[in-house]
Amino acid sequence: MRALTYHGPFDVRVDTIDDPTPFDSEAAVVAVRACGICGSDLHIYEGHGFSPDLGFCVGHEAVGEVVEVGASVSRFRVGDSVLVSASTGCNDCAPCRAGYVLGCERGRSGCYGLGSMLPGSQAEYVAVPAADGNLVAIPEGVSDDAALVLTDNAPTAWYGARRARIQPGDTVAVIGLGPVGIMAVLAAQVFGAGRVLAIDLVAERRAAAAALGAEPVEGDPRLVVRELTSGRGADVVIEAVGADATIDLAMKIAARGARVSVVGVNQSSAFPMHMQLAQFNELEFSIGLCSVQRELPALLALTRAGRIAPEVVVTHHLPLSGGDDAYRLFHSREGGVGKVVLDPSA
Repeated sequence: MRALTYHGPFDVRVDTIDDPTPFDSEAAVVAVRACGICGSDLHIYEGHGFSPDLGFCVGHEAVGEVVEVGASVSRFRVGDSVLVSASTGCNDCAPCRAGYVLGCERGRSGCYGLGSMLPGSQAEYVAVPAADGNLVAIPEGVSDDAALVLTDNAPTAWYGARRARIQPGDTVAVIGLGPVGIMAVLAAQVFGAGRVLAIDLVAERRAAAAALGAEPVEGDPRLVVRELTSGRGADVVIEAVGADATIDLAMKIAARGARVSVVGVNQSSAFPMHMQLAQFNELEFSIGLCSVQRELPALLALTRAGRIAPEVVVTHHLPLSGGDDAYRLFHSREGGVGKVVLDPSA
């Protein structure tokens, strides 16, 4: 099959590799109809990956059709239309059964496309371990674009908003307006935010957030957020970049007693947290990774009810055969690029 593989910094190639087969009797294989490039894939693309491996298939966002199931799979059959949750678990232990796959007691929590151990989904086919827990049926009326965003970006944003305990009327600032940040804008609105302040260096991304009802922050966010809040700061800050500088910014624009929720992937082993500022302002600081399975029930219900539209972040549909160009485009952040969806059939 054709797949996008990583060979070093800024070197993603379309290669022909072996078709996947089920790992065991609990696994399945999905023919991928659409796959996405995630902001965290850019860590790998830039050479700051999560393993030293080379030549592995990248990507952890996919929707498609089940083409093979193991003998022990009971919830899915060949022909089912499914989304592949970016996070994986064992489907046997209590945390995984409850959707908290990052707490897997069998040590089987993971994510596709971070190395050779669990090959990625930017390919024509993807093998899914513990399929009964790691696949989700796509409900009628939910488009592939919406379902693809529900594999990771929307749940990550929802997780960040939920952990921030947004209250009706809160002023929420969102830092980073890529697909996760835009979904955080929508999540904050559903949670009842009185206003959402949208922060990003890219003008087109600020404009996209403004079109959804957010207030774009122009200029120095530390000054502008204070001006917009009469000197108080934001009640909640959701950080969707993961850089040391933007996490520090999140703390500096937060009001006294505010909640700061970090969902951007950060690889720093020595983040210089301003402890005096955090303590003086009584900040609540949360950071973590999303268990997609735990957040999906609410998001699927909201999507089907028309309360949230995950597909609004999709800006480009490109062929998998042009995956190297797709990565360059997404990395450039130019031309209003948001979610890039790849078609493995093209």
